[in-house]
Amino acid sequence: MSRIYVETSIPSFYFEVRKDTASVARRNWTRQWFEEVTSMHELLSSAAVLLELSQGEFPGKNDAIALISSLEPLVITREVTDVVSEYIARKLMPHDPRGDALHFGSCLVSPL
Repeated sequence: MSRIYVETSIPSFYFEVRKDTASVARRNWTRQWFEEVTSMHELLSSAAVLLELSQGEFPGKNDAIALISSLEPLVITREVTDVVSEYIARKLMPHDPRGDALHFGSCLVSPL
């Protein structure tokens, strides 16, 4: 069984509340994708996703956090933080050690 990393946009779109056509389509596609892949793949997430979802206020926030919390978490190891530091030092990713670099570093170093 393959393993898929679920980043922040999945729970965000899954619980989208906007009514415009594009937003409704993204919500429906995301829900369909999520339901289909959960039976065929192991879904994982990380503390980086939980951190992003915990910031700010938005409709569906608690539901999005609960969805991610039900997935197996990737462990943020020393190797991950080393990779993140290198990405930022070499200006390959934005200078937010808890942002995109952490997502990317988690996927590269953690055993998917």
